[in-house]
Amino acid sequence: MLVIGDEILSGRTRDANMHHLAGELTRAGIDLKEVRVVSDDAAAITAAVQALSAAYDTVFTSGGIGPTHDDITADCVAAAFGDSIDIRDDARALLQAHYDGTGRELNAARLRMARIPSTATLIDNPVSIAPGFTIRNVHVMAGVPSVFQAMVASVLPTLTGGAPVLSETLRLELGEGDIAGPLGELAARYADLSFGSYPFEQNGRYGANVVIRGQDRPRVAAALADLKSLFAA
Repeated sequence: MLVIGDEILSGRTRDANMHHLAGELTRAGIDLKEVRVVSDDAAAITAAVQALSAAYDTVFTSGGIGPTHDDITADCVAAAFGDSIDIRDDARALLQAHYDGTGRELNAARLRMARIPSTATLIDNPVSIAPGFTIRNVHVMAGVPSVFQAMVASVLPTLTGGAPVLSETLRLELGEGDIAGPLGELAARYADLSFGSYPFEQNGRYGANVVIRGQDRPRVAAALADLKSLFAA
């Protein structure tokens, strides 16, 4: 995932899209391997799109496809793939119908949202109509969470996933230094599963939540049973 926007890096806006996408991909049996955040800088966006597109099967971008001068994502994605970009008739028609229906003008600023790379396909946006788009293996989406979520829902059925990732958690009131050795040995025995240890502090008590993740339900259940037995005392 590529998150685009100065407002994220400045701390002004807390990104919610990564959390949503991670959950949706997990349910679809698709691993989210990397999330990169870049500023509203053309060179940085273009380079990140090229790098992530080459490294992964699928890339989702978030942010920078609105009507203002700093919404440069569409141009940068087009540049990343050497594609031309201009106002597309199909995108313009969607916007025209929407603004005619609301009695507002489709002005020059709003028309910026109809600028789509020539070889891209549109991503449906039932929330605010202005489309996202897909070019090669990159899905370009809005940064507004409600719109991003609607676009994700449009794209997910087109992706090939696997079995949903299951997870089980055991809360231990033991420090990570106390559990690290035995936990590492257990993780080695269940190399096909993912084990994570996440420390906590609550009301002066310390411990760790151990999370087991995998796609095979009986295997995850067996690992959880062994984990409970390992720290039963």
